[in-house]
Amino acid sequence: MSSENIKVLAQNKKASHDYFIDEVYEAGIVLFGTEVKSVRMGKVNLKDSFARIENNEVFLYNMHISPYEKGNIFNKDPLRTRKLLLNRREINKLTGYVTQKGYTLVPLKVYLKHGLVKVELAVARGKKLYDKREDMAKRDAKREIERHFKESQHI
Repeated sequence: MSSENIKVLAQNKKASHDYFIDEVYEAGIVLFGTEVKSVRMGKVNLKDSFARIENNEVFLYNMHISPYEKGNIFNKDPLRTRKLLLNRREINKLTGYVTQKGYTLVPLKVYLKHGLVKVELAVARGKKLYDKREDMAKRDAKREIERHFKESQHI
């Protein structure tokens, strides 16, 4: 993904900690006007959100979009289910993944691309506790090596 005309509004940092990410898709999202204004202001939270395929359509659950302050009666439920826009071939591929044991659909980030709100959706497998510990140990070792390297450069 190139960085021109893309502004990241929210990221799900916990996803890479809790899941092995196998494949990533870009999806549009169906939003109402006040939701778009809230999202543009960065008032969106992906924590605990997930996607599910129902009737050959993909829906996003538990994505919290704070109500727009000036939206009054036009504001929608912050946690409502939102439809994701993918083409048929992508939905069929995702259905194939999700029917396999252990795969789930997790949103990684919400961003603006050419003025449109997009969601980066990942096909992911859940990590076990020992996998998480292993990742943390690798990250700590890498940090330690970099620190020693920096110290050796200053001498």
